[in-house]
Amino acid sequence: MLQLKRTPFHERTSKLCLPQNWRRWAGHIVAGSYDLHLDREYWAIRDAVAMIDVSPLMKYMIEGPDAARLLHKLTPRDVHKMAVGQVGYTGWCDEDGKMLDDGTVSRLGENLFRLTSAEPSLRWLSMNAVGMDVTITEVTEQVAALSLQGPKSRTVLNRVCAKSLDKLKYFRVMPNTLAGKPVTISRTGYTGDLGYEIWIDVADALHVWDALMAAGNDYGIVPCGILAMDMARVEAGLFMIDVDYTAANHAWIEGQKSTPLEMGLDWAVQLDKPGYFVGRRALEREKSEGSAWKLMGFEVDWESMERLFAASGLPPQIPGMAVRGSLPLLQNGNQVGYASTSTWSPVLKKYIALVHLQRPYYEPGTQLQMEITVEHKRLHANGKVVKLPFYEPEWKKK
Repeated sequence: MLQLKRTPFHERTSKLCLPQNWRRWAGHIVAGSYDLHLDREYWAIRDAVAMIDVSPLMKYMIEGPDAARLLHKLTPRDVHKMAVGQVGYTGWCDEDGKMLDDGTVSRLGENLFRLTSAEPSLRWLSMNAVGMDVTITEVTEQVAALSLQGPKSRTVLNRVCAKSLDKLKYFRVMPNTLAGKPVTISRTGYTGDLGYEIWIDVADALHVWDALMAAGNDYGIVPCGILAMDMARVEAGLFMIDVDYTAANHAWIEGQKSTPLEMGLDWAVQLDKPGYFVGRRALEREKSEGSAWKLMGFEVDWESMERLFAASGLPPQIPGMAVRGSLPLLQNGNQVGYASTSTWSPVLKKYIALVHLQRPYYEPGTQLQMEITVEHKRLHANGKVVKLPFYEPEWKKK
């Protein structure tokens, strides 16, 4: 029988998880929500400070004279240009330019990097490191991770950290001491708000959790599950593996695969960088010819949706969480794409979706219809294609 693993924070999270609403994540069980509904956790992300256990992220330490060379070869980013203390978000591909996974690369030293991924990546890293002077160590079970997200996250961290976070820039990382324990803190997250991720030795995990909860008590700190984070990441235009795209090595057919350019990562595909990287030729060809598909945002017209429900004598029925399910998008009765995740946005007061659209329908402003279900009938609500993200507060990068 498969035994799901518990995160280093399970002793705390299990006692706080009122509905016992658990989800699977990379072989671990994590809290889906701590309350019976998501409002308090969601608004902690947007108005106060939310603490999210993200320990199941796969983590690899890559060290040695060829560490930068390996990551430069594996990803479309120019890793050689990264400064010590810089973090880069990236996807990585097979030779056909199809995405295998995505995550962050943190340059912790001249020859020391930490890579995070959603799926196990040790074999892929090792295969590409043949002949290189580099050591790759998986540290997933040795390093606990907490995501502190929300406009008051910096204030809370400054109460318990030896070094102020005031000058830590967006997508930078620094060593610090939190309540007497050594940590590294990166200004990163998965919510599109001001936020930080704290990387902790497993032995110190509960001490750090308790210190943050105590420090955040005056600022409305709330333990937050992955369901509220799911709503926030859609607002931020952030996609998820196995939900919004299929890893190329898991796809059954070619049509299930996606490239980073199709996923809107043009800014993270640096085709002007020197040398070879995996998938380069395919991505250069796609850049020249244009992408057949694009991930975009979609805003449903509320009045159109309201009319469909009113015809059955009902008010609009809004899901209480993000819907991870495929919904067709049409123009003039012809399907031109699909939504992979949709949600009500409490902060925007809009029904929104991450959508995959064929060329030329992915141009912003294009009017389309998205399938919705009213009293067991499949109907279509009007809406328009928009650029991502849907929501980006001014304090996110300040």
